Amino acid sequence: QVPLVESGGGSVQAGGSLRLTCSASANTFRSYCLGWFRQTPGEEREGIAFIDGDGYRHFADSVKGRFAISKDDAKNLLYLQMNSLQPQDTGVYTCASLRRIGDSCIYEPINAGQGTQVTVSS
Repeated sequence: QVPLVESGGGSVQAGGSLRLTCSASANTFRSYCLGWFRQTPGEEREGIAFIDGDGYRHFADSVKGRFAISKDDAKNLLYLQMNSLQPQDTGVYTCASLRRIGDSCIYEPINAGQGTQVTVSS
């Protein structure tokens, strides 16, 4: 069983919105830390958002105020709502279960999906 599969990517104009969905296996979804990464052309992969088992959410400065992360425990689904998209948001978005140090999640993937492409045009 594939642990994580992303969907919802596509092309959108600047200022638009997209919602990404990550379907996870039940075992993976029990991970305390679940998050999203973004790989933009010419840049290193960036951790942009995570949610932990207590509902605490963290966002990278580059997406804070524009993106939201949520999950549906009953359906084993993780979401990334992306609003006010800009061309610099273009990239491949990947969901992952994350490593944990103590009670804190860190942007190091344990299991990750293949990613979904998001393209934002100006």
